[in-house]
Parts: sequence; C-alpha cells; structure tokens
Amino acid sequence: MDLGKGAAGWETGDMTVRRLLVLGTLLTGLAMVAAAPAAAEITVGVAVPRTGPYVAVGEQVLRGVQAAARDANARGGLDGQTIVLDVQDDSCDSNQAVGVANHYVQANVRLVVGHVCSNASLAASDVYAAHGIVMITAASVAAKLTDRSLPTIFRVSGRDDDQGKLSAAILAERFRDRRIAILNDLSPASRQLAAATKDNLNRIGVNEALFTAFQASDADDAALADRLKAAGIDVVYYGGDASEMGRLVRIAAERGFRPQWFGTSAIATPDFAKIAGGASNGVLMTFYLDPSRKPEAQSVVAAFKAQGIDADGSMIYGYAALQVLVAAGNFAHSTDAAAIAKALHSERFDTVLGTVGFDAKGDITAQGYVLYVWRDGNFTPAKGN
Repeated sequence: MDLGKGAAGWETGDMTVRRLLVLGTLLTGLAMVAAAPAAAEITVGVAVPRTGPYVAVGEQVLRGVQAAARDANARGGLDGQTIVLDVQDDSCDSNQAVGVANHYVQANVRLVVGHVCSNASLAASDVYAAHGIVMITAASVAAKLTDRSLPTIFRVSGRDDDQGKLSAAILAERFRDRRIAILNDLSPASRQLAAATKDNLNRIGVNEALFTAFQASDADDAALADRLKAAGIDVVYYGGDASEMGRLVRIAAERGFRPQWFGTSAIATPDFAKIAGGASNGVLMTFYLDPSRKPEAQSVVAAFKAQGIDADGSMIYGYAALQVLVAAGNFAHSTDAAAIAKALHSERFDTVLGTVGFDAKGDITAQGYVLYVWRDGNFTPAKGN
C-alpha cells in the first residue's frame, strides 16, 4: 500500500467534499432568495377626475398624493409597507364614482384618497362605508358628506356651509348697500354654495337683488350678462367652476359689464385666469387657508418648485390627505382600515396643514376659509382678511 499516494488522494477528496458543501450552501441561499416574497405593498386608491371639466383640480390632487406617496415610501412606507397607487378616473360623475368605488371593493383596496367633486364623493362614500373602506377627500365641500357621521369617511378640505357663512359675512360687510346677485348653474355644488350664501346673508339682514339659476353656455352667458347689466347689479356671487366662471367673467367684460365678481374654492386653479383673461383681475374668491405659506409645508413646496411646479390650489391638500392616512397607519402600527379610522378620529397628526385631527363627523380641525383676490393670473390673500 502506497501511504503517500493514499494521503494525497485523501487530501484531494477532502477538497472536493468542501467544494461540494460550499456549492450546496450557495445553491440553498439562492433558492431561498428566489423563494422569498417581494417587499410587502399596500395599495391606496386615488379617485380623481381625469376627464371632464374638473381635470385641473383632479391633477392638483393627484400630484399632491403622488408626492406624499414618494416621501412616505422614502421613510419606510405605511407601517413598513410600500405604498402603491391605484388611480381611477370618476369624471366627477356620480355613476362613474360608484363604479370606481366598486372597483376598489373588488380589488380589496381598503384606503382611498378621493373623490374631488362633492356629488362623486357622496355617491361613492355609501359604497365605502358599507364595506369599511376609509375614504378621505381633499376637495369635496358638501356638508352632507360628513353630516351623516359615517365612521370611515373623512375630509381635509372645508365645508360648503362654512364657506357660505364667510361669503355672506363678506358680502354684508363690504357690499351691504350694493345690488347683489347670487347665481348658480344648476350643478349640485353650485346650487349648495348659492343656497348657503343666500341663507346666511338673509339671516344677517341683507337681501340680494337677484337670485337665479342658469344653464352655463356661451349663448346663455351673454344673455345673463346683459340681464345683470340691465338690472344694475353691482356684485355677482357665483359658485361655478373655473372654466364656467372664467367664461362668464370674460364674456361679461366683452359686453361692457364689469361688476365685482365673487367666486368660490371651485375657481382656485390657474385655468380660471387663463379663461377669464384680464377680466380676472380683482375677482374675489373664498378658499382654504393657503397651506403653501405654512412653515410645515415649505419643504414640500420647495420640492415641487424644484420640478418647476407651483404648489397651488388643492395640491397641498392632496398631499395632506395621503400624509394623514400614513400617519394614522403608522400610529396604529397597522394597515387595517378600521384601525386607521379609529386613529384618525382619536389622535392628532403633524402634517403640511399643521397639527390636525378629525371630529366625530370626519371633518378636519384645520383653519377654514379665507378671502383671496385674483391679480395677474394668481390669487393672494385679500386685505382685511
């Protein structure tokens, strides 16, 4: 027996065994990596109008939500899960909004930022409430939305009855001795804002000279402008959206009628000034406290500006809507809709709107509406606010 050869043979065999063990370990590790689940994700629905007359507001809200999702994911997501957005178009249509809500139910989406228009939010909220889905809107102002006290329905925007109170107070204070017209264009939001303003104005002891509804169109706008001019109207309050009010203001100016126009949060988009042109200068408007001026929002505003985007209108409110959902989920250490709704009702959170909470109805505790004036394509706080 050759001991040297045997010893050498044993060494060679030992090396082979070791290599096989290392290879086996590597293969096992690779198999474990391949079998490991992907990082956990949570889907949040975003229901906004991407078609129809309110596209501009929908785009503002969506950009805000997207930025909030990006920032939240950079900090660990919602309770450690990466936020993925499921964006759906409701066109601000009630029936389409219900369809979007049912899509989220079927897709097992439990958290939704939306909708934008009050009629869409009202219709969809019934579906969400019935299935325990948390809905938080960044723009719907109808008082009825939260007056039902549905436990999973919230808003970071204001209420139309509060807006109506402020509008009436401003009309009474600044224009008591002027001939005031209050208009609506038969849309739900416009009717509600006109009615709330009229009721509050009358309670103060001031009566409008004209309260009327009209069908918005170029021909009707021209006829309405002539009617208002003939009636000697000095101040026109109108709760129309940016495109319709912009068109009416422009057509009226072209026909030599330049009253003091007074709009609502529905015209808080650059589209209003683009459509109204120079006639937009001096138009008054009630809108939420400008969050872009708050210290808490400055980093977000700066990030938008770095992308060449002005954080105007409802953009910061879209950001806040998702931000507060994430904060509530992280507080509750849960992605469960019921746990998040409970946290929203019971706790306060630091957001771009300041430190806020929600009352029993689901309304936010942030400061409400203030008065703005349009100048050179932008709106700024009016003097005497």
